This record gives sequence, C-alpha cells and structure tokens, in this order.
Amino acid sequence: MNLTVTGHHVEVTSSMRNYVAEKLKRLQRHSENLFDIHVILSVEKVRQKAEATIQIAGGKIYADTTQPDMYAAIDLLMDKLDRQLIRQKEKSKNHHRGNKSSRLEGTESLLV
Repeated sequence: MNLTVTGHHVEVTSSMRNYVAEKLKRLQRHSENLFDIHVILSVEKVRQKAEATIQIAGGKIYADTTQPDMYAAIDLLMDKLDRQLIRQKEKSKNHHRGNKSSRLEGTESLLV
C-alpha cells in the first residue's frame, strides 16, 4: 500500500499524517488490494476539506468531505471510503449457488 498525504494551503504535520495512516488501517480490513492511496487535505477560508482517491483491484474509489475541523473531516472521509469499499467488495462476490459438481450429478442421472 502506497500512501501519499498532501496539503493544499495547509502544512501537513506528522500528527496529521499519522492520524490518516491510523484511520486507513480500518480500510485494510475490507480489502487487501489497496494499491495506491492519495489523500489531499486543504483549507478554504473556514472550511477544512479532506479528499482521497484509492486505487484498488478493479478500479478507483473517490470521496471528499468538508467540515469545520480537519480531524472531523478525516473521520468522515474514512467513513465514506469504508462504506464504498464494503459496497465494492459485495459487488465482486461470486453469487453462484452451489458447486459445479452437484449440478453435474443431476444431469448425469438424466442421461443414463
């Protein structure tokens, strides 16, 4: 997993970088296929904005959020990314019923 944290009109401190890295551990529970994560923290007057793009197997996931506090924005961003990863994981599940051998056994009896 390659994590990049950048700031726009804000200096990214080591505590912010560690906070983001700690919160991203929660996302790794849902998928081991997190290849590249790019987080942008920015300040626009009184709004603190956090946005992230995650490169996963099969596509990209993007989320952003705006809050009055940067740490609250990061928390909300991770909640959004968590929900999107869960949804992506459910879509990629194999939805076939039963195994292949049990379906073939029923057709063999018809052929005999």
